[in-house]
Amino acid sequence: MWRRWSFFRQFKLNLIRLVRIQAQPDAVGRGMALGLFIGMTPTFGIQMFLALGFALLLRQNKIAALIGVWCTNPVTAPIIYGIEYEVGRLLMGLPHPEVAIEFNHKILSGLGCQLLPPLLLGSVVLGIPVAIIGYALTIRFVPSLRAWRVPRWPKRRQDDRG
Repeated sequence: MWRRWSFFRQFKLNLIRLVRIQAQPDAVGRGMALGLFIGMTPTFGIQMFLALGFALLLRQNKIAALIGVWCTNPVTAPIIYGIEYEVGRLLMGLPHPEVAIEFNHKILSGLGCQLLPPLLLGSVVLGIPVAIIGYALTIRFVPSLRAWRVPRWPKRRQDDRG
C-alpha cells in the first residue's frame, strides 16, 4: 500500500495533472503563482482551502493553485518559515526573541506576538518573487511538458505480489 502513495508517485501524479490541464499556459501560470504565494504564507493547515477560495474568487486555475501550495509541506515548511522570519526580523530591525524557561499562556502569547509580525512581513517579501518566478517557469515549461509523454508506472506481476 505504501508504494502506491509514495512521495515520488504523488509528485508524478501532480505533474500529470498539471500537464493535462486544458487551459492556456498563462492561465495555468497565474493559478500556480497564486498557489505559490499562498503556500509561502504562514497559514499551514488551511493553505489548500485558502488557495481554492482565492482561485474561485479571482477566477484562476484551481488545480494549478492547489498544486502550487505544495511548495510548503512538512519537510520544507520549517526551512521556509525560518527564512521568512529572519528576513522579516531583519527588515523590521528586531532582536531575536528571548525564550523563557517556564511556559504559561502569557509568555506564549507574548512570544507569538514577537514572532508573527516578522513572519508575515517575510512571507509577503519572499512570496512575491517566488510567485513571479513560479509564473515565469510555469508558462515556459507547460508547453514543453505537454509534448513530453509521461510513462505509466510499471504494473507488478501477479507472482511478485505477496
